[in-house]
Amino acid sequence: MPGPLIVAPAWDHLYEIAAAQGGLFTTSQAAEAGYSPQLLNHHLRGGRVLRVRRGVYRLVHFPAGEHEELVVVWLWSEQAGVFSHETALSLHGLSDLLPARVHITLPAAWKKRRFRVPEGVTLHHDDVSSEQRAWVGPVPLTSVTRTLEDLAASGLSPEVLGRAARQAVARGLTTVAELPAVRGVLAPYGGIPS
Repeated sequence: MPGPLIVAPAWDHLYEIAAAQGGLFTTSQAAEAGYSPQLLNHHLRGGRVLRVRRGVYRLVHFPAGEHEELVVVWLWSEQAGVFSHETALSLHGLSDLLPARVHITLPAAWKKRRFRVPEGVTLHHDDVSSEQRAWVGPVPLTSVTRTLEDLAASGLSPEVLGRAARQAVARGLTTVAELPAVRGVLAPYGGIPS
């Protein structure tokens, strides 16, 4: 939902937007802060902002954040995506594996949309409720329970799934009762100790 209409460019407003997103902002967010495409190009040429990818920019003097590459993908998704599957598992600290691809779940209604997917990104389509979301800094991701259930449905190796589920339960991040799909996949492998 767009914010209030700002007539004159407001650098402080643009900075506030970018600060909440690891120093990054979109073309539409710049417009919300009063920056026309021409004025944004002026700041690009002047070295005040950098183009990270089409439609996504970074304030030059803002320190790079730990999850900057994920923030760029999230902004690409018009802030509708939620990091999920192996990406969320890693962000929750439940796996030593570094995912080869970034997994993001977009709203189910987006399944029919056509757009250019960034390289190295795998899309999933489903609606993720606010109760099934968590945040790591400026990055939205699926909750531990939703992440494990998604991975059980997607065919993650039972060894990796079992290790992650046992760790999540032991750390009090979820319960065995909240993981029916995980229990089903792990039943032949000894289940999840409660």
